Amino acid sequence: MHLIALGANLSGPLGTPAQTLNRAMDQVQAAGLRVTACSPTYTTPAWPAGSGPDFANAALCAESIRSPYQVLDILHGIEAELGRVRGRRWGTRICDLDLLGSDDLILPDRAEVQRWMDLDTANAPPPVPTGLILPHPRLHERAFVLVPLADVAPDWVHPLTGHTVAQMCAALPADARSAIRRV
Repeated sequence: MHLIALGANLSGPLGTPAQTLNRAMDQVQAAGLRVTACSPTYTTPAWPAGSGPDFANAALCAESIRSPYQVLDILHGIEAELGRVRGRRWGTRICDLDLLGSDDLILPDRAEVQRWMDLDTANAPPPVPTGLILPHPRLHERAFVLVPLADVAPDWVHPLTGHTVAQMCAALPADARSAIRRV
């Protein structure tokens, strides 16, 4: 099972951020990934705070015999097709598709993922990874990821922390969870 986060906070050729996410979900399916669950779309505050307009966020689960590397290539292709131009890290975007996890895989290895999880990101974004890191090193901290993900994979267990998505979501500060609203 591949866990995918979707986000957008700029209107694009297909319309509003929520409309772009709907199209992205369709394209994931059209690319040969079998979508087994899809969350509603949520409005979430831009992260980091002050970095732009509010986001539309969602999550989905997809099954595929493709490797996580192949799935990531598919996601990047969909982003580009929908108008994503990679610019400033953590900036505004037409479409952002993140591979959060694939079953219980840890890539490239436990030590490297833990190193990325331990980076201090309070004052500046970390460097851009040169390769795929699974599970996503910040997913356990982000309400805009965990709230939608709890709709589709509440029982998925983070292979490093041992916590389920539901547990990680419940551990978030109440104000972070309450800032996430269904569209």
